[in-house]
Amino acid sequence: MLQAVDLIEGYRTRTLSPVEATRAALDAIDRHNPRVNAYVLVDGDGALATARESEARWHAGRPLGPADGIPTSIKDALWTRGWPTLRGSWLIDEAGPWDEDAPSVARLRESGAVLLGKTTTPEYSWKGVTDSPRYGVTGNPWNTATTAGGSSGGSAAAVGLGMGVWSVGTDGGGSVRIPAAFTGTTALKPTYGLIPLYPPSPFGTLSHAGPMARTVADAAALLDVITGFDPRDWSAMPTPGSPFGSDLDGGVAGLRIAYSPNLGYGRNEPEVDRAVRTAVQVLVDAGARVDEIDPNITDPVHAFHVLWFSGEAKVLEGRLSGADRIDPGLRRTAELGALYSASDYLDATAVRMRLGELMGRFHQNYDALITPTLPVTAFPVGQDVPDGSASPDWTSWAPYSYPFNLTQQPALSVPCGLSSAGLPIGLQVVGPRHADALVLRIGKTYQNATDWHRMVPPLLTEEVG
Repeated sequence: MLQAVDLIEGYRTRTLSPVEATRAALDAIDRHNPRVNAYVLVDGDGALATARESEARWHAGRPLGPADGIPTSIKDALWTRGWPTLRGSWLIDEAGPWDEDAPSVARLRESGAVLLGKTTTPEYSWKGVTDSPRYGVTGNPWNTATTAGGSSGGSAAAVGLGMGVWSVGTDGGGSVRIPAAFTGTTALKPTYGLIPLYPPSPFGTLSHAGPMARTVADAAALLDVITGFDPRDWSAMPTPGSPFGSDLDGGVAGLRIAYSPNLGYGRNEPEVDRAVRTAVQVLVDAGARVDEIDPNITDPVHAFHVLWFSGEAKVLEGRLSGADRIDPGLRRTAELGALYSASDYLDATAVRMRLGELMGRFHQNYDALITPTLPVTAFPVGQDVPDGSASPDWTSWAPYSYPFNLTQQPALSVPCGLSSAGLPIGLQVVGPRHADALVLRIGKTYQNATDWHRMVPPLLTEEVG
């Protein structure tokens, strides 16, 4: 499967065209979406019309930029002008009006990207797997009986199967990194505010938008497009001054990297441990100084739940009369969230601030932190938690992702292996706030030395066979 960087070179030399790339993506959707259920909306006619406009610009030597003609999907949690944003819920009226783009979608349109359609999410993106009352279950390209993860599971499955080169997801507790780890793809949760969000998330400043792709180079290229100040987001950062891809191949020689197998409180499947340790050695061989050390974090899960469940309670406020149409897990946790007081919320915020201080001090000594993205590989579809879990909450099996939503640090997931069952394993690279370029550079160094990002899901190999 060609990546965005390959397509742009092909467009420039006229060996490829945006129309050909878009048709290939639409053909992949026709073939694979019935198996994985990654898309809730596909606008083939609109995509081809945009691709023809892009092709004309390239032929005239006047492309709008490095996104011009790149087939892209959008998670159905981000507003898209002319398309409904239903968030996997029956509580949203499809009639709209739908007359405004989210900031990242607006930047893509301005850059000439080809918008293919909207991808699946659990109801209101509340959990770490992707199934919803409105659209059903999204399966994993590596084994459709297992989950693609969530909440941006449709986006991960789409890019993993060539049903679009890029996707924009959201991440409030791991929602781009979890599905990236489960599907063998790459995703970045950037520093909070780097990609503006509008309308504001009910989960407040936990929620980030993030680029999803097959490689770090493509994720960086997408990040360059969708960053940039937007006045509708009161917390948006200024537009970056230099491209995130400008130093991707700068290497890791001399970097001080901490490796924490479990942040001091998690428990990994043995195959995950082995794969991540092997990945860490790749960075050592590339010249990084790596210390195995925990950052002395106390699991902040209760504080996260107070903030997260309170957001869910706000989403469902006054709407529980339609409880039979609401995801039961969302209803359960929203009811818990409704019990929290303002004092509870402020206590959770205080935990968040202390964690941010701890990690800020930690990064005075270490340029980055390496962990597994997840302690487990993908489990059966239709479940919020793996078999035998003592907890009904998705946070119980994703303990390494939500801490860095609390701290708003950049965190990248890249594939680093396969389990004996043939399921992908993810490596997480965490940096201090505003060190997104460094995090991407570490991930690119790892991908330069390995081939895991070139893995092909079984759904694609079945075609060849």
